[in-house]
Amino acid sequence: MSTNSGSGGLPPGVPDPDVLARMAAGFFSAVSQTAQPQPPATDGAGALATAATPAFLQEARPIFAVPASAPAIPVGAAAPAIPDSTVAFDPAAAPAFLHAARPILATPATASATQGVPGGLSSAQPPAVPAIPPAPLAAPEIAGSAPAFDPAAGPAFLQAARPIFATPPAPPSPTVPSSLGAPESAFPAFSFLEEARPLFSYPPTAPGPVPALQPADAQPAGIVLSSRDFDVETIRRDFPILRERVGGRPLVWLDNGATTQKPQSVIDRLSYFYAHENSNVHRAAHELAARATDAYESAREKVRRFLNAPSARDIVFVRGATEGINLVAQSWGRQNIHKDDEIVITWLEHHANIVPWQMLCSEVGARLRVAPVDASGQVILEEFERLLGPRTRLVAVTQVSNALGTITPVSEMVQAAHRHGAAVLVDGAQAVSHMRVDVQALDCDFYVLSGHKMFAPTGIGVVFGKPGILDVTRPWQGGGNMIQDVTFERTIYNVAPARFEAGTGNIADAVGLGAAIDYLDRVGMENVTRREAELLHYATDGLLRVPGLRIIGTAREKAGVLSFVIEGIRTEEVGDYLNQEGIAVRAGHHCAQPILRRFGLESTVRASLALYNTCEDIDALVAALQRLQAGRRHRG
Repeated sequence: MSTNSGSGGLPPGVPDPDVLARMAAGFFSAVSQTAQPQPPATDGAGALATAATPAFLQEARPIFAVPASAPAIPVGAAAPAIPDSTVAFDPAAAPAFLHAARPILATPATASATQGVPGGLSSAQPPAVPAIPPAPLAAPEIAGSAPAFDPAAGPAFLQAARPIFATPPAPPSPTVPSSLGAPESAFPAFSFLEEARPLFSYPPTAPGPVPALQPADAQPAGIVLSSRDFDVETIRRDFPILRERVGGRPLVWLDNGATTQKPQSVIDRLSYFYAHENSNVHRAAHELAARATDAYESAREKVRRFLNAPSARDIVFVRGATEGINLVAQSWGRQNIHKDDEIVITWLEHHANIVPWQMLCSEVGARLRVAPVDASGQVILEEFERLLGPRTRLVAVTQVSNALGTITPVSEMVQAAHRHGAAVLVDGAQAVSHMRVDVQALDCDFYVLSGHKMFAPTGIGVVFGKPGILDVTRPWQGGGNMIQDVTFERTIYNVAPARFEAGTGNIADAVGLGAAIDYLDRVGMENVTRREAELLHYATDGLLRVPGLRIIGTAREKAGVLSFVIEGIRTEEVGDYLNQEGIAVRAGHHCAQPILRRFGLESTVRASLALYNTCEDIDALVAALQRLQAGRRHRG
């Protein structure tokens, strides 16, 4: 620094002000240049260099300067490496749910948009499943107490079916765990399984796991049974929710009658739709509209094949079986049912197949008639036919009882109704996940189902209408898509199925329903039926070992539903206790109060089966019920 040597009148040693001014100006100029934002470092080709620090990190850096002694980082310089002690990340220590999900997320980025399923689909048409013969009928009994059960003898449907079971060849039944002490021969088959057995063909070697379903919608016209051997552990791996834990225990899902769980292929298909195809359908000219329309209409065709309907035009998408029944009641019913006409239902019906008809009868002055059931929970065919007459316009009947599991003699009921000139609606909500359905073989006029009961998303269902019947039925709702032309003076309605699909439909979940059908096609519905029959017998034998337990509904022909009560214990208490054990069942009236009251009950506990359930699930249920009973006796 220059100092004054005495010139200018300043004392010696005092800095010259001019020199100081020049030095200050230079200092602040240098500071100003350093503080200006620096452009990101590049590799010379315009790409950001990896050592460059993003601007948002520069702004946030003071927040992360936790150690007081941390050295300052020059602007634009690479950040020093963070010591391992600061953020040591051990992949093995990641949360359990990440480990469980990792295989699911490992989806190749270059997966093809179409991928065939080996062994699952073919252009050949499957052999038709023979019609289910009617069960032997007991004497008409409308009132009275519930049937008495002898735990040593077992329920009537097991006794009736037991002699049929000794008919090899059939794949070996699963070994009964010693905890229940039941022999392997304790798996009698239902008669409808006996008829279907020739359809099962098991190859010497299974072809391996089913590949994950890709978003492919074009499928061959026909289906043959899956060539896969039924491996329940492979099936269970397809359902991610089955890895859940409830109260620290593995989830045991036995509430399939309320809703079924979804395979990963259905979950992935929904995700793919929203990521790559999401659009409204039918009315736009752009690419995504074409993709969405193709996926939506492809799902309709899959439903047609699944039900063996004559044409995709016979398939109407709705929210579920409940909306489907209401659609028929409010469109076809209002048009064809009038004062003093009669509608015949049964005691087995879900509220959704009772209330819409009550509402219609009240509105038009028609009469609702109810066919009784016997002490086993089966429809009494003679009494049903006595209700039919010249005023019968409609028969509405369930194919499988949601409360008891009874498989009704629906083919015989359809034939009897048609002999009297009546139309028939079949409620298939509880049937489609348990057995193959052929609407042409049934010869029903309407068939309704819910997707969520058959491993598809909620909020999607189907109405099948016989060819020609939908086009002469008035629409239920008005709006877009269901019209051909609109003026202020009149509207010309579209043809079916569009005339019953006003507005924007549930497009994604319809596509998800198609994916669920793909999954069931690969597994094979006959394989599902046989597997559930084995589980049903195994579960029945196990439950009858629980002291005081009584099974409600013992018809010879049953699907995988077990409804029961335990003497001295409220059904709500049973349901709560099982929930604490990680076991999901349903306790209540199951939206079927009339049939429960037929047996003098207001509620039951219902365990309902699906293709992914195991003997271990049943063992867990039986053991928990035995502990519940033992605990109550001890407290008493």
